[in-house]
Amino acid sequence: MAYRAASVLAAGASKYGALWGRGYETFKNRRILSVSGVGDHATTYLQGLVTADLNSEPSAPREEVMDSVHALNAKNSGMEPGAAAPDDEPEEEEVPVQFTKKLRSATFLDHRGRILTDALLWKRNPEGADSATTEYLIDVPDDTGDLLLAHLKQHKLRRSKIKLADKTEEITSHAVYGTLNAEGAPPGYIAGMDPRHPSLGMRILSVGQDILNTTEGESERAKRQQHFETLMNNFFPSAPGTYAVLRKLAGIAEGTEIASKTALECNQDFLNAISFSKGCYLGQELTARSQFTGVVRKRIVPVMIVDTEMEVPKPWVMASMIQELGTEEGMDKIFGLSDEDGEKKKLALAGYIPPPLPKISAPGAGSIVSMMMGSVAAPDQNPQDGSEGLNKLRVQGEKLQTEIAELAQPGTSIIDKKDSRTIGKILSTPAPGTTVLLAQMRLDRLGLLGSEHKWSRTNKILIGDSNKEYRFLPFLPLWWPDIDPATGKEKEVDVGE
Repeated sequence: MAYRAASVLAAGASKYGALWGRGYETFKNRRILSVSGVGDHATTYLQGLVTADLNSEPSAPREEVMDSVHALNAKNSGMEPGAAAPDDEPEEEEVPVQFTKKLRSATFLDHRGRILTDALLWKRNPEGADSATTEYLIDVPDDTGDLLLAHLKQHKLRRSKIKLADKTEEITSHAVYGTLNAEGAPPGYIAGMDPRHPSLGMRILSVGQDILNTTEGESERAKRQQHFETLMNNFFPSAPGTYAVLRKLAGIAEGTEIASKTALECNQDFLNAISFSKGCYLGQELTARSQFTGVVRKRIVPVMIVDTEMEVPKPWVMASMIQELGTEEGMDKIFGLSDEDGEKKKLALAGYIPPPLPKISAPGAGSIVSMMMGSVAAPDQNPQDGSEGLNKLRVQGEKLQTEIAELAQPGTSIIDKKDSRTIGKILSTPAPGTTVLLAQMRLDRLGLLGSEHKWSRTNKILIGDSNKEYRFLPFLPLWWPDIDPATGKEKEVDVGE
């Protein structure tokens, strides 16, 4: 799939950052499993198998702070991060985001406390059933669907008053991008903003029987897909493959990418998929021990791989300065706090602390990739360079993409050339049209844990058995909290702060 800059245009402003461009797609690689029962039987059954607390309402995703790209844009435009907009410039209207309590993220663990799969759980009263019947529709990646279904059957007691079913051929799963409005779903559909983060889009299930009666098609799935496409074509363009790019730029690993790993190493604590206050559930011991007594030494982060000859983008230069010089000296170097108007800048910057690694939204990461790969011109590029400069970048970018796609296979090691130590493992192939992939990285080698190591913009790595040197540019999704450098977990904030 060709990577197009148009796909990363911001669609609105909210407390959750810019959105991806408008579009929709029907998932062909998702499974829909059903757990139903009268009264609270289905809830009780699943409560013992998932990390989320089904007896409480799901929490909304963490609201955002300014990302590194916007901080630099503000600096370059003469307006420091945190400063108010000029009087003659209207403030961008904040778009409210509504999350439904009927949709939540969750993780299923095995008896060791290792992940079987992640999932999205929809809770509903099924159409045509008794009003007392509760059904959970489990939207799960296809590559872990069979494993989860077998797991559910294994833990269903003989006299259990629940029903298990695979409804993949009866219900279709969809996503819509570039909107924050999931209210008022059409008849036959249920919808909600992705509970992990709204930048991932609005999730939709086609469940109504009337859709099948009014639409032509060879199968139930074909009828539902046709009905959804007809409905959406009046409002959104078709954008198949968007989620494959978007989730990797947003730092979301799923399915077999996280199987057999611990929940905290896979950031499920940051994605509202874990309750640390609910009662017992399968695999709880390891998860609770990691949270309350352990140190998280590895986490999944999005990583951009670039050639060592490529210019390092400004957000990573800023992060490297903060790590090398410390916050105070680094801020002075970046923003000129010791200049003539330094005191004024300090007031404007009050409360703003650049993160140790760039915090970048998925659209922001997409824009940077587009410029580095020659898809679009950089804002500060000399117009005289014209298409010749872009064409050169594009050829280099395509060559790099081909190299990384061949080397960066799941399970491949990322090795620091400085000391030949393995600092990470690749979990996913690169997002289509990019060199951004998901990797489980040692936090100390990112400068996020302890003080022995710092991440440097001049780093050099090897990928697997290759002898060619590359550079890795890790970044933090906006949904990451501040990390405690002593524990690798979310930094606790004093009530008085």
